[in-house]
Amino acid sequence: MRKAIDFTDAVLNYVVQVGVHEHPVLKKCREETAAMGRAAIMQIAPEQGAFMALLAKLMGAKRYIEVGTFTGYSALSVALALPADGHADALDISEEYMARARAYWDAAGQAQRITGHVQPAIETLDRFIKEGAGGTYDFAFIDADKSGYDAYYERMLRLARPGGVIAIDNVLWSGQVADPKDTSPETVAIRALNAKIKDDPRVEAMLLPIADGVFLCRKR
Repeated sequence: MRKAIDFTDAVLNYVVQVGVHEHPVLKKCREETAAMGRAAIMQIAPEQGAFMALLAKLMGAKRYIEVGTFTGYSALSVALALPADGHADALDISEEYMARARAYWDAAGQAQRITGHVQPAIETLDRFIKEGAGGTYDFAFIDADKSGYDAYYERMLRLARPGGVIAIDNVLWSGQVADPKDTSPETVAIRALNAKIKDDPRVEAMLLPIADGVFLCRKR
């Protein structure tokens, strides 16, 4: 029996109104990003940011890392939930987007607790591993180019501590992963990673149907 409801715009607006306590800078970031046009689709939903923040608090997370920062909403959502000695590493390939993100982080008083890294994420992740950061992150988030998801996942598994959580965004891909006729490269990449995670003995995982789908993976 199907339990999920159809999430109309009215229902989603209600969710945000009553279920999300959005920091004023997060709200500004979301609204100004929405005005960017097509690119705005890369920003996570406010209820997703609130969920990630609460998850970070429930975990007692101190170290957070993400691939795909865009204008900074996800990094700021989690950074605001970290303790005073917490820190976030935010990775993106765009200096333009990172500049926007840093402005929001500064406005929210979080600039000293979030380090932005602008270069191909694989290079940054490999550098972190080489420098001995393996097993030190509590919480990781992947929301970048879909063709790179598997490579990012493998590196996050090395960087996360046992019991740490890796969240992967867009794993429903607007429902296209469930359409066998869709063989576009991005859909195929996401579908393959979903299947891999399902049977991956290194993690305990579940696919959460929030926003565009989030796979939550707890490293064993």
